[in-house]
Amino acid sequence: MSKKKDGIMVILSSPSGAGKTTLVNLISKNKGFHISVSHTTREPRPSEIADKDYYFINQEKFENLITNEEFLEYAKVFNHLYGTTRTPVIEKLEKSENVIFDIDWQGADQIKNKKLNYKLITFFILPPSKKVLFERLSNRDMKDKLIVEERMKEFSRDVLHWINYDYVIINDNLEECYSKISNLIEAEIDNGSKDYDKEYIRKHVDNLTS
Repeated sequence: MSKKKDGIMVILSSPSGAGKTTLVNLISKNKGFHISVSHTTREPRPSEIADKDYYFINQEKFENLITNEEFLEYAKVFNHLYGTTRTPVIEKLEKSENVIFDIDWQGADQIKNKKLNYKLITFFILPPSKKVLFERLSNRDMKDKLIVEERMKEFSRDVLHWINYDYVIINDNLEECYSKISNLIEAEIDNGSKDYDKEYIRKHVDNLTS
């Protein structure tokens, strides 16, 4: 059980294109959560800022961090490595500051398995349909059809990990999705009642995977 003075950790994961990064930024802005900045070996996208969106490093530096056991979690996603270093996260939590993670299911599993002495709430974000997901991916900075097709194939595998999360939220409307996440975080902190229908989510997942 975490001490009352400690910060909490919130993880948002999703298949690529479901909108988790936008939601993470909203929660950070409106609720004062620190966004955990990941290291990655991939190249920055045109809109990304180094050391703000990601720490962009080469393969050798990343592997040195693995060797030195610096990572709280790390994973290979679409042939690139991503990872969260431990020290900045723990320092914030011990100062009663809350931290939010924009990571995939592999990283979420690793953090859960660390069994850190801080409260952890996990969310998995899903699109309303595969059609909407395809449109979102196609309209992003991913004009390459092969990349979009690869993301869609990965979606079919990623979605199966929904069951390992505390909550699964459907991102059909951004404001409503943010509100649901925000209310659930508050309910978890205050031990209040939680408006959450797991059976509805199970049916939605069945529709996405059928």
